[in-house]
Amino acid sequence: MQAIGVTWRRLADNIRTSNTATSFRRLVKVAFSDKYLLYTNVTISVSLSSAGDLMEQTYEIYTGDQDNYDFKRTRHMGFSGAALGVLCHHWYKVLDKVIIGKTFDMVTKKLLLDQFIFSPIMIVTLFGSLALFEKDPVANFKEEVRDKFTTLYQAEWMVWPPAQIINFYFLPTRFRVLYDNTISLGYDVYTSQVKHNKSLKK
Repeated sequence: MQAIGVTWRRLADNIRTSNTATSFRRLVKVAFSDKYLLYTNVTISVSLSSAGDLMEQTYEIYTGDQDNYDFKRTRHMGFSGAALGVLCHHWYKVLDKVIIGKTFDMVTKKLLLDQFIFSPIMIVTLFGSLALFEKDPVANFKEEVRDKFTTLYQAEWMVWPPAQIINFYFLPTRFRVLYDNTISLGYDVYTSQVKHNKSLKK
């Protein structure tokens, strides 16, 4: 995480200018360039994963299910977002190299691969990374995957197929993770709810 902070400070030093609009355009151009894209995608994923958890905790406090904010929990969700951001970054690059084009067949192939291969990997990585950060035993990780995987995977099929059609058809590779995370902000709220819902036991 420290390396990301250093990278962003260097990036800021490279784009300083007196014109705000020009500065913003240069920021976008540099941030989404090949050199900085991984750092940008990880930063986006960390920020929105943390925001999603804070939104869920706000709701839990409002409903009386929780008394105060648990910032350690939010930090863990943010770290998990970093892991997921790295995966998404490389997945979209590989997918766009293997399946080239924006025809109906190409978009459909990407969509099916994304849902049948990458979505399960992402869900298991979510639980695995959080188990690591929270120092949960392997048995608890396996139990959580068993109890909650299906709930999240079913929700993925409701959210992502229509969203990914737009992603794969209209957007270049460098903007895929940004779009993905923007759409998933609401889904991250739901993910946090499922992850921390102790009633989801089989």
